[in-house]
Amino acid sequence: MAGLGASEPGTGPGPVPATRVELTVSSHYPHCPQFGRTEVIDNSLNPDFLHKFVLDYCFEERQNLRFDLYDVDSKSPDLSKHDFLGQAFCTLGEIVGSAGSRLEKPLTGIPGKKCGTIILLAEELGNCRDVATLQFCANKLDKKDFFGKSDPFMVFYRSNEDGTFTICHKTEVVRNTLNPIWAAFAIPVRALCNGDHDRAIKVEVYDWDRDGSHDFIGEFTTSYRELARGQSHFNVYEVVNPRKKMKKKKYQNSGTVTLLSFAVEAEHTFLDYIRGGTQLNFTVAIDFTASNGNPSQPTSLHYLSPFQLNAYSLALRAVGDIIQDYDSDKMFPALGFGAKVPPDGHVSHEFPLNGDASNPACHGIAGVLEAYQRSLRHVQLYGPTNFAPVVNHVARSAATVLDGSQYFVLLIITDGVISDMAQTKEAIVNAAKLPMSIIIVGVGQAEFDAMVELDGDDIRISSRGKVAERDIVQGALGLGTYLGMRVHWDMGAY
Repeated sequence: MAGLGASEPGTGPGPVPATRVELTVSSHYPHCPQFGRTEVIDNSLNPDFLHKFVLDYCFEERQNLRFDLYDVDSKSPDLSKHDFLGQAFCTLGEIVGSAGSRLEKPLTGIPGKKCGTIILLAEELGNCRDVATLQFCANKLDKKDFFGKSDPFMVFYRSNEDGTFTICHKTEVVRNTLNPIWAAFAIPVRALCNGDHDRAIKVEVYDWDRDGSHDFIGEFTTSYRELARGQSHFNVYEVVNPRKKMKKKKYQNSGTVTLLSFAVEAEHTFLDYIRGGTQLNFTVAIDFTASNGNPSQPTSLHYLSPFQLNAYSLALRAVGDIIQDYDSDKMFPALGFGAKVPPDGHVSHEFPLNGDASNPACHGIAGVLEAYQRSLRHVQLYGPTNFAPVVNHVARSAATVLDGSQYFVLLIITDGVISDMAQTKEAIVNAAKLPMSIIIVGVGQAEFDAMVELDGDDIRISSRGKVAERDIVQGALGLGTYLGMRVHWDMGAY
């Protein structure tokens, strides 16, 4: 987990950043998992984290950083439920100014215990915005499993200016085969070579083991320029195990890896789409379930104080004030879910806050706040907490505009556990092929583990055997977390 100090790169007013750098984290002795969190690496005392942190570097600012390491025992996002392994403090300038922009710091924080070392590497990012899509297969890899064949996967490393290598991609594991065909994957060219097409790319091939002690099969090197030739005899590589080669005179290789396909296209940014005329359509969905507490009581998350905004109003304003600048008509559909609504008191999971089912749009964020506060006086908080109806509501609108002229964003503000998880997953998987994204903001003190599952940063969600085409969900575990992060759009992938 990476944290930012008082001067946070890239947030709030301040000097124009001198440059943008990418931060790589690895650790010696401890293992695993915020600016963000790394992925979890199983059963390793020397993890080399794939996740990178991209920060704006300002030479004239002191940009404080803190890194906390945890041993993860469950899927809970609550760090108090995991074992603290140590922490390190430094500045971004300290990393950039170190020899080779590589800084080693001892981990501290546990009295009387050596906590190991954290290694931080910074590299200035190039301006290349291309994305390469590659697919590989292998043939006649070494057999590593006693009762089977091998479970191969590949790890890609780009070379650094000091001659070291930084991990940049891992393929999936293909089980029980010596002739795997890996799924095609997309990777920014910047991640592969940082715009230097002749920079060495090292690829290691491993046999996956459940305990994390993966068996090394062999390695080969290439470059982006070579890969860009596409499928040809130039892109058939011998997988070589250096130790075997030294010991055995007749050793040739441990198999071969072949590039099956290569394609490259420009990655379009959020600004590219806005400049191109794409309009954002922003919809709000608010949780009106009884778990929020009686709105007439000050302890309720829906309590309307005359002195300050409640948690729902704060979240709505925090996101809405950003979004409304990109919405030309400033008309925002606003829905509620989980309440008994008039006139017959039936439970609804997509009722209009303004009371107009034919046109639930409110004028501006102020109009949404007014409709929300008015609804609290006319509906009865009930349950359950179902997300699927509001996801499907926005998806129906998105499905009518597939020409790139409009993009739909759904903000769901909720206080707790999702009741219709299976249906919500199915709705998200179906919506992933549409021009829409979902932001989920949690308020209150309930468990938000399900948000982590829906936010498919590490594992793409699936339903009925179908995997989501894109990660369209951005989850914030709490309002404070949301206010401290940048809004993430996945328009480019659409």
